[in-house]
Amino acid sequence: MTITKSTNHTHFISAFPVSVFCGADEITYFACVDKIQFMTRRFSKKIIQPLAMIALLLPQIILAQDEKPIAPVGRTYAITHVTIVQSPGRKIEQGIVVMKDGLITAVGKGVPIPAEAIVIKADSMYVYAGFIDGLSRTGVTKPKEEKDKEKVKDPGNPPADRAGITPQNDVRDFLNPADKSVEDLRNLGFTTAQVVPYGNFLPGQSAIILLGGKSPDDMVLVSKAALYSELTGAQNIYPTTIMAVMAKWRELYKNASQNKSYQSLYASNRSAASRPGSDRILEAFYPVIDQKMPVLFKSERVMETQRVFTLKNELNFSLMIADVKEGWPIINKIKSSGAKIFLSLDLPDDSKKEDKKEDKGGKKETKKDSVKVEPPKKDKPKTAFDLEKDALEKRKKETIALYTSQPSEFIKAGVPFGFSAMSAKTKDIPANLRRMIAAGLTEDAALAALTTSPAQLLGLSDRMGTIDNGKMANLVISDKPYFNEKAKVRYVFVDGNLYKMETKEANKSDGKTSAKGTWSYTIETPQGGSGKIVIKDDNGSFSGTISDSTGKENELKNISLDGSSLSFSYETNVGGNSIKVDVTVKIDGDSFEGNATAGKFGSYPIKASRDPKIKI
Repeated sequence: MTITKSTNHTHFISAFPVSVFCGADEITYFACVDKIQFMTRRFSKKIIQPLAMIALLLPQIILAQDEKPIAPVGRTYAITHVTIVQSPGRKIEQGIVVMKDGLITAVGKGVPIPAEAIVIKADSMYVYAGFIDGLSRTGVTKPKEEKDKEKVKDPGNPPADRAGITPQNDVRDFLNPADKSVEDLRNLGFTTAQVVPYGNFLPGQSAIILLGGKSPDDMVLVSKAALYSELTGAQNIYPTTIMAVMAKWRELYKNASQNKSYQSLYASNRSAASRPGSDRILEAFYPVIDQKMPVLFKSERVMETQRVFTLKNELNFSLMIADVKEGWPIINKIKSSGAKIFLSLDLPDDSKKEDKKEDKGGKKETKKDSVKVEPPKKDKPKTAFDLEKDALEKRKKETIALYTSQPSEFIKAGVPFGFSAMSAKTKDIPANLRRMIAAGLTEDAALAALTTSPAQLLGLSDRMGTIDNGKMANLVISDKPYFNEKAKVRYVFVDGNLYKMETKEANKSDGKTSAKGTWSYTIETPQGGSGKIVIKDDNGSFSGTISDSTGKENELKNISLDGSSLSFSYETNVGGNSIKVDVTVKIDGDSFEGNATAGKFGSYPIKASRDPKIKI
């Protein structure tokens, strides 16, 4: 902190460190008292003492700003007594990392600690380079849909925006630093993400952002990083089918090439040709045509990826493919294509949850146990139905195994990849990483896919991906090795700004946080929505329903309470299609707030208050 005082045109300037007190065992004052005493001896007590009191009170003021970045002037930090995982295979025990003004300035054992540094004693903790998400919509606001859209007069030739053709759109126009999805992903150790606008077909251009900052411009690290596309058609207007989308893609690209060539011809001899018109849609393709910008496709399935390769081979553009879920059948084709790959962090659910109920004697029994069923005779042959059921279950397990082992298969084939959080539920990401490791992916390979590989694929290796001098101060500190099931992220640095995580252990039985009751909720969809959520708690076994304003009920599934974090899912019917909705909220007394995510339809804020008059 720098203190400046002016008296009779004479300026007294003195600097001293003020450390942020966040726990005596972790962050400590450094030489503050000595400096204040020195200043008191040198200057008038009337001037210095009030300033000194302000300085000593600053930590308490900053502490009151819960879950805010702690960023004192100078932003100099030293992490001590920590296991430094500089990159996969490079480790320093009991080391020190020094950061200043957003850059790493020293890494190693016994490195000097600057006098002005805030010291974080990270005894027995582990520090890694911040994780990088290859594709998501973290922090991106979904545009509100117009309730009464004007009907398209010519469905075969609709306006470009109605057909999903807006490649000129810049995702920066839709960024919201305060969006909860930024905090949720950052709390897992992610510091950087490539994000894209909402939409189908050609929604716009991606940007690589930092998961921190006060404004969209603060967040952006690389603007216009890629032209984003999906092989998804519009509803009831052209192009609707995948084949129509591919045909329109070719048409746009070729028209853009012709338009660009004509503009170059006109620039070389303006008197020999008429002036070409301006077309923002076609001009958005120019950097792609010049190989200065890649095309980023979201492609989950094998057939989609095959079709993307068809377009790439015909039109010869640089390619990134992200959120890949079924890449193993065509690994060799992916390898030979030279495309940059980001595998999905979403995995199919392999859990088998049974409805457990506790009887008076304390014994837990399932619904199946509560009904007496005669055991089948040993010599009774299985029916055709039983055999088909067994075969179906076997195929399901084999399919899940293929999805889970996909990253290890890419490693065996020598194909570098990063990860994409686009379709994954944030709370499932750590567990899904552990499932991949259990299926053959090494911890070093998993760490590479979170750090060094995406840094290289996105052209960021000179700035991030490892803990080395001169790299950005993007770090994650966990209390145990990150892939340990019990590990918790304690601190995250984004561009040198410190975010401190909650350290309270989840306590499911202390009675302080309860999900039980009837909740009146509102959800901020384009059409709006409200209703009741009823949650029952039978000694930790949850059940419940959600109803809308008409009283129509749907069963709640996968209800989980971890500390104050409540999550559940349910299925609803939209236009004859069953849609799964995942809800994640934080309970604060008799209210909660969070988000409801309905797959490709996006995420919407949801909040509720508990009705104290109704007991369950």
